[in-house]
Amino acid sequence: MTTDTPFKGLRGKVALVAGATRGAGRAIAVQLGAAGATVYVTGRTTRERVSEVGRTTETIEETAELVTAAGGKGIAVPTDHLDPDQVRALVALIEREHDRLDVLVNDLWGGDHLLEWHTKMWDTELARGLRLLELGVRSHIITSSVALPLLVRRPGGILFEITDGTPEYNRRFRENFYYDLAKNAPIRMAFALGHDLEDLGCSAVCVTPGFLRSEQMLDAFGVSEENWRDAVAKEPHFAVAESPVYVARGIAAVAADPERARWNGQTLSSGQLAREYGFTDADGSRPDAWGYFLDVVHGGKDASVDAYR
Repeated sequence: MTTDTPFKGLRGKVALVAGATRGAGRAIAVQLGAAGATVYVTGRTTRERVSEVGRTTETIEETAELVTAAGGKGIAVPTDHLDPDQVRALVALIEREHDRLDVLVNDLWGGDHLLEWHTKMWDTELARGLRLLELGVRSHIITSSVALPLLVRRPGGILFEITDGTPEYNRRFRENFYYDLAKNAPIRMAFALGHDLEDLGCSAVCVTPGFLRSEQMLDAFGVSEENWRDAVAKEPHFAVAESPVYVARGIAAVAADPERARWNGQTLSSGQLAREYGFTDADGSRPDAWGYFLDVVHGGKDASVDAYR
């Protein structure tokens, strides 16, 4: 069965989406809200302050409003997840207001502006490289360390690590030493935390979108969500791109699944989850970007991109 309707089953549940200003994080927050959850959304860009990413077009307040409009309750809390005291204050707020945390999503990143593709590790400024690891790894560790004690109070809690690339695809070098580390780390974090959480009746899962049509990516190609296919002339592989809604539906499906513990410690892709749970992307398609890149782009298979949608 194929469905584009929101997954239900999260009424009364409390979620924290760390890094929900834009992209996958925003879409995940909205889909959790559509499933009935109260969703705390965090990030560094607000209507009064802009983060180092430098984008003013998306804010956490807007994300919270979208969550509420979708049927949940969105609560925006400005938070720098590299500051343990700010994360402690955030978790203390959730504890005071609800005394529970059922879903934790670590979608923290914000490092694209620091990337230097096809640059040797030793030719990358050390401070720039370490900042990438702070944004993509240390922030996740701080958030999990502070928030998981609240999540494990009730069996059934689940942590989602969000990354870029499946374990199979990430056997390939990801074109930049620091990016490679930053995007492989969540895979191992979910695996290791799955061991720590399992005997408490909780789970950890890593999820990756495919070629994501985030706001930043669309802007980079000079297109919008409405005419994104125009970018295929510049980048043919963009034909397999997916909207943030796709991975968000996958997260909501797993979070609402009574048997979600079966995924503990694993890394799953949006395309894999779409096949498992029977949902589609916003346009009704079902992209499998990682299959396409492995088979066609790197594997030499003679196949059309349409076969992977």
